[in-house]
Amino acid sequence: MQSLANDLWLPLAQVNFSATTIAWWAVIGLLALIALFVVISFFAFGALWVQAFAASARVSMLSLIGMYFRQVRAPIIVHAKIMAAQAGLDITSRNGILTQRLEAHYLAGGNVMNVIQAIIAAHRAGIDLDFDRAAAIDLAGRDVQDAVRTSVQPKVIDCPDPRRSGKATLSAIARDGVELRVRTRVTVRTNLEQLIGGATEETIIARVGESIISSIGSSETHQTVLENPDMISRTVLRRGLDAQTAFQIVSIDIADIDVGDNIGARLRADQAEADVRVARALAEQRRAEAIATEQENRASVAENRANLVLAEAEVPRAMALAFKKGLLGNITNAN
Repeated sequence: MQSLANDLWLPLAQVNFSATTIAWWAVIGLLALIALFVVISFFAFGALWVQAFAASARVSMLSLIGMYFRQVRAPIIVHAKIMAAQAGLDITSRNGILTQRLEAHYLAGGNVMNVIQAIIAAHRAGIDLDFDRAAAIDLAGRDVQDAVRTSVQPKVIDCPDPRRSGKATLSAIARDGVELRVRTRVTVRTNLEQLIGGATEETIIARVGESIISSIGSSETHQTVLENPDMISRTVLRRGLDAQTAFQIVSIDIADIDVGDNIGARLRADQAEADVRVARALAEQRRAEAIATEQENRASVAENRANLVLAEAEVPRAMALAFKKGLLGNITNAN
């Protein structure tokens, strides 16, 4: 056994491995590994890289490999970058739509495609919307694409909204007491600068409803409102109801206005009936007081009569006592 091992070892030991040969073999092995890595990467990401290269989207192979290890869906990033490049957006500068920024927004839980589509729509409409603001709006939970769409094409809000309040009209009363039922439509445009932290549609509806009720309530008569319904719209628009909201009010239109009940007349009738009831109660109170006073007087008369009878009963007793003591006789002799 030992002789066989010696026979195998001696030829290998006689081979002269120089340092240059070892270095060349190491370089060849490293190049083989690099080539294998390139081939595998090309098979895995070659299609996406070719798409990005053909569209001048500037997505490198190393970025695609890094997306794989960072668990980022590379097709989404590549397609978003291609859309941005084809739309003529800035994809090269530091503040532009870089691959790293798209990856960061994806890892933060944002909707990359929605943001890119919103920026493209804003760019086409001439609206100033950069990637940072669009990404912030998306991460805040707002639909940035719908916000841009509303900026281009204004949105109509019913006031009041039957779906939210269950009421179809606003009820307001003029100074003459006549009720008016009003239904308005508010046309709004998204204010992208205040979309983050700005009030929503509910605030717009509440403010508009309050202002309409206040405007009608300050009118002298309901005929004035019926003759000039646009007066309400102008008054409400001048109040700046869209302050600190995510919308800009374009117009307020009176869609419908109806005459309701004469609340003032009914209130006056109710007040008159209440006054009659109060007068009757006061009269009944005075009658009861008079009856009580009469009863008290009768009791006082009866008491006085009783005292008189008692006093008259004392006279015979006094005379008898005087006769008994002889006082009555002395008085007679003196006379």
